[in-house]
Amino acid sequence: MKRDKPPQGKKSLSAGGAGPGPTNGRGGSNGSKSASAAPGGPAGGNGESAILDAAKAHLSDVEREFFRGVLLEARGQLVGDVNHMEGEALKKNRTDAAGDLSLMPIHMADIGTDAYEQEFTIGLIENETETLREIDAALERLRNGTYGICEATGKPIGKARLKVMPWARYCVAHERTEEDRRNRRR
Repeated sequence: MKRDKPPQGKKSLSAGGAGPGPTNGRGGSNGSKSASAAPGGPAGGNGESAILDAAKAHLSDVEREFFRGVLLEARGQLVGDVNHMEGEALKKNRTDAAGDLSLMPIHMADIGTDAYEQEFTIGLIENETETLREIDAALERLRNGTYGICEATGKPIGKARLKVMPWARYCVAHERTEEDRRNRRR
């Protein structure tokens, strides 16, 4: 696997062994300021400009426009999917959902199946809504110039990772560290 390297001529923005910054990527203000709080930057405004410089050196304008298009396309598709699933999940009863016009009594097992399907769909809606939040945060990072920079380490996120998951907030190295930490707690 190829390792992410800092842009040539620039030093790594992370402090050796520094942990995650003050934000964990959840909640807050859509990540708009979380990259400026990445560790390793000098106190004051200098750290933010170093992160912006690294972001601009890491991705060209053409690449940033490509990722903006990918994010907007994924967002549009998810919004449509969520709206469709909400409409299906919120139908009142089996006759509404299936278009069943018969007056035959409904079996208890059918009611249980309907309830399971509704809960499953609601779970999918929650997952896709979270992905929409992540996409919106990534679009905000594109606007403020910090897209493609790990929010925890300040290092560039690999382009291969961004192609697979364009809303990624963290580099692979940080994600592995966090996964190892979670596994040790078990």
